[in-house]
Amino acid sequence: MIYEVAELYIKSDAHEAFQAAVHQAIPVFKAAKGCISMRLDRDIEVPDTYHLVVGWETLDNHIVDFRGSEGFVTWRGLVGGYFAQPPKVEHFNTVVNGF
Repeated sequence: MIYEVAELYIKSDAHEAFQAAVHQAIPVFKAAKGCISMRLDRDIEVPDTYHLVVGWETLDNHIVDFRGSEGFVTWRGLVGGYFAQPPKVEHFNTVVNGF
């Protein structure tokens, strides 16, 4: 499994609407090929910053299957208007599983 971590920068006046839009997108992620988990975390020190953390079976499930899907179009349509700047997206493997 890999994790997509998308750092999202949201307009200061749009937090409630953005969070509601992400909630609406949960079924989009649930239906995506290879999607295992999804959560949204808000930065405490920099409250206009969020991390969308999505677990995928493979990297291709994210960058090929999801990004090339109608689900991605739906996702961006729901949340894209709240972005203050383009997201930063990186992928991670777990190398130490503590507790």
